Amino acid sequence: MKTLKYISLIVLATCFAQFAKAQFTLSGEFRPRTEFSHGYKTLASENQDVSTITAQRTRLNFGFTNEWIKTGLVLQDVRQWGNQAQLVQNQDYAVSIHQAWAEVLLSPGFSLKAGRQELVYDDSRIFGNVGWAHQARSHDIALFKIEKEFKLHFGIAHNENSDLTNSNYDGPDAYKDLQFVWFNNKWDNLGLSLLVLNNGVPVNTENEQKTKYSQTIGGRVTTAIESVKLASNLYYQTGEHASGREISALNFLLEASLKKFTLGYEYLSGTDYDETDFKSFTPLYGTNHKFNGFMDYFYVGNHMGSVGLNDVYLKYGYSKNKAGFDAHLHYFASAASISADAENYLGTELDLAASWLVQPQAKISIGLSTLFAGSSMELLKGGDSSATQAWAYIMLSVTPDFIK
Repeated sequence: MKTLKYISLIVLATCFAQFAKAQFTLSGEFRPRTEFSHGYKTLASENQDVSTITAQRTRLNFGFTNEWIKTGLVLQDVRQWGNQAQLVQNQDYAVSIHQAWAEVLLSPGFSLKAGRQELVYDDSRIFGNVGWAHQARSHDIALFKIEKEFKLHFGIAHNENSDLTNSNYDGPDAYKDLQFVWFNNKWDNLGLSLLVLNNGVPVNTENEQKTKYSQTIGGRVTTAIESVKLASNLYYQTGEHASGREISALNFLLEASLKKFTLGYEYLSGTDYDETDFKSFTPLYGTNHKFNGFMDYFYVGNHMGSVGLNDVYLKYGYSKNKAGFDAHLHYFASAASISADAENYLGTELDLAASWLVQPQAKISIGLSTLFAGSSMELLKGGDSSATQAWAYIMLSVTPDFIK
């Protein structure tokens, strides 16, 4: 009996030691947001009513980590209040998988992460998770990672239909083939990231499907001069557009931050109304809501292949204890000619946002934005530039840790 008791204790101790080396997490997110719009994304007319919608993201997040593997699983439900019957019985509103990946340590500092996953790099200009949008963005991709004194990531994705008789792909994703290399290193107060991205878009011709490839090459630099923080992005796009035109496009950003203030300028090249070549920069898979105004007039499902943008902005951010406040002011102008006689000025936008941590893992956020549109905005967005353009929201975010 004593021998059996000792064996049982040894087994229990071994199991406990293995469990102690592993980490299991289970968390959730409940995020309803009500938005009020009179000119969100596109200009409203004077007699247009204010729209009010409430949408919600609900998530269940599973995670497991030990010495050799990491796994992540995020189940997600996104819905607009009222678009599903109270007595629902169909499967059109089933929970989806936002992330489902496994990462295996192949050797010290070298791992493979494969499956559906978010890609977030640098300031999220080219790759971001689009977290403001309830559905967010994730990719089906294999990611090789070297992380030692520096970071080097290589990602590769290939999408096809389920029909094995051909290699065609007709969606729903934005690309058929994607490969990228990302390098990052930091030296004291200097940070450097470099990105090379090859993006292949399927184009159907009369008899076959061809893949048009474009390349995005560039990076980001961050540094500090005493108490002033500096950051700059520079990306160049080349290759072939889906229309068959040659691409030559540029994105440049420079900003300086001092304490609570940030002054910046961003340029995204555009194509003149009478231009034959394609010169419009496309921030492919970035979190575009973060950059050019919260009213999403530019690059949030719109303004692609258009006249580009000049964005001069001043941002103020304050936080203390459980409260936060942000104020952003943007001056917008087109980077290319809209028409023969239209001015480049598009408008000025003011964004105000505040948040309160009302309880641990529970936050309330509110925001109000208004756009003082120029007459040229009507050529791009329709509507009435003289009408009041405003957008507001209130959001509750509850993120409990069920197991940690």
